[in-house]
Amino acid sequence: MTADRIAGITLSSVTLPLTAAISDAKVLTGRQRPMTEVAFLVAEIRTDDGHEGLGFGYSKRAGGPAQFAHAREVAPDLIGEDPNDIGRLWTKLVWAGASVGRSGAATQAIAALDVALWDLKAKRAGLPLAKLLGAYRDSVRCYDTSGGFLHEPIDRILDNATASRAAGIGGIKIKVGHPSAAVDLARVRAVREHLGDDFPLMVDANQQWDRTSAQRIGRALEEFGLTWIEEPLDAYDAEGHAALARSLDTPIASGEMLTSVAEHHELIRLGAVDVIQPDAPRIGGITQFQRLAVLAEHRNLTLAPHFAMEIHVHLAAAYPHEPWVEHFDWLHPLFDERLEIGGGRIHLSDRPGLGVTLSEQARAWTVDRADI
Repeated sequence: MTADRIAGITLSSVTLPLTAAISDAKVLTGRQRPMTEVAFLVAEIRTDDGHEGLGFGYSKRAGGPAQFAHAREVAPDLIGEDPNDIGRLWTKLVWAGASVGRSGAATQAIAALDVALWDLKAKRAGLPLAKLLGAYRDSVRCYDTSGGFLHEPIDRILDNATASRAAGIGGIKIKVGHPSAAVDLARVRAVREHLGDDFPLMVDANQQWDRTSAQRIGRALEEFGLTWIEEPLDAYDAEGHAALARSLDTPIASGEMLTSVAEHHELIRLGAVDVIQPDAPRIGGITQFQRLAVLAEHRNLTLAPHFAMEIHVHLAAAYPHEPWVEHFDWLHPLFDERLEIGGGRIHLSDRPGLGVTLSEQARAWTVDRADI
């Protein structure tokens, strides 16, 4: 039997405009400007036998052109290869760009290609990606973030929480890290009272506290029975996160900003998190995510992947311990399909692969393209 071969690849740089400028703690502290758009790197892979795979990665605020440029340089190394050999091909692509490292924009560029290869493989098998990987469940708990940003007044956040809950979402996360801790505590108290004591509530400081502030505010937040406190410290302060995790009852979550398995391993090694939040497009794709998931499962960590729910619902469904997936509706215009939500969970569809196809709107937002 002759193996199928990769015949062509289309890379697209797609700029998705947001309906409103988004601000979190990093904006209020002057470290970043409000976010008005998200850049997506889309990879479409075709084989000699007519199979196709779709993958994507993304960048917020900056980095989209760099991801596209790197992918365009290394993608030709896939032409003529067997698309089933995903692990070997990931390594080949890493070595093609070895001089710029194994994290950051380089591996994020590879991620879109890696996801496309997994989507292709699952489609060829006629299975949803989660089933191909070995699913433990057909639905995953989900929580909403998009309605809880710091630029929103508290009345609107409460309205957003009500709407999310009515839509079948199972948890609410709001942003903290305001320059005034009193403002943070007042907002959390208002949301907790609005939701009731038993509804899952998370907060996200987006790395804006120092160790002393995180300890003091974390202690003050204990009364609210939070599901977790996310990124209380700088993402690379693994020792600080470990000390905080030991001192607080509330679980500590982090990992979304890290861009390699090695960086996550430091969090795991030090016991720095109770909830690990890898982002497949940021750490190099599904191949790398699976390696990280094994490490996390070995330490009995809760998995709560960051963003990109269209990818992460499959990966979370294949994780042994009950996970969470972050719900964002920002990506809806990019795809023709929608994920089903109900009973506090995102439900897997029976569509093969990721179960999404690129919309005409996404193609209209394409700002750069390369056919290989």
